[in-house]
Amino acid sequence: MILQGSNLTIRFGQTIALNGADVAISPGEIVAIMGPSGSGKSTLLHVLAGILRPEHGEVRLNDERIDNLSDSRRSRLRLRSFGFVLQFGDLVPELSLRENVELPLRLLAVPKAKARVRGSELLRHLEVDELADRRPGQVSGGQAQRAAVARALAHRPTVIFADEPTGALDSAAGEVVLDTLTGLARKEGSAVVMVTHEARVASYADRTILLRDGRVAA
Repeated sequence: MILQGSNLTIRFGQTIALNGADVAISPGEIVAIMGPSGSGKSTLLHVLAGILRPEHGEVRLNDERIDNLSDSRRSRLRLRSFGFVLQFGDLVPELSLRENVELPLRLLAVPKAKARVRGSELLRHLEVDELADRRPGQVSGGQAQRAAVARALAHRPTVIFADEPTGALDSAAGEVVLDTLTGLARKEGSAVVMVTHEARVASYADRTILLRDGRVAA
């Protein structure tokens, strides 16, 4: 397994968000996490991604425990090993699409010329290269989300976390984003953990994990 969460438990005040959840992701696997509202889907994603610490249980990446790392080490790990595609893209509004895609590479000290080649390759593959010098506010939601997919893939992460990646898009734009996200992830060997409430989105996954009341349903 490339990523594993065992007996994950976390609460917010009196609300139990995860209650002993167990999850295992294989290398290159695309997994959809589904469940009713309030079942703990996004919380599970955030715990697996090292954004939240579980109160009990542990998270391992490549058999290295990561939930007990310091905040700074978890931040470096997320930058190096994880990519993220959020519901509203979360691109930096002051940067062009090209600069957004190159951002994780530049933060990893990849030379500018090499980052430019990689960014251009992804933008071209995602068919938004003609918009590369525009800012997120100057393109459509679907185009911005394709740039977010490119940014998530730029540094060839081990795992890509996608939280409702098509939730703000119409059906046609959503299909393009899902096709490109899952297609490129498979091509480059990245696993994908995708939170969704839509069966259409989950159909792109190799496997679906169903959460109920903070637990993985049998």
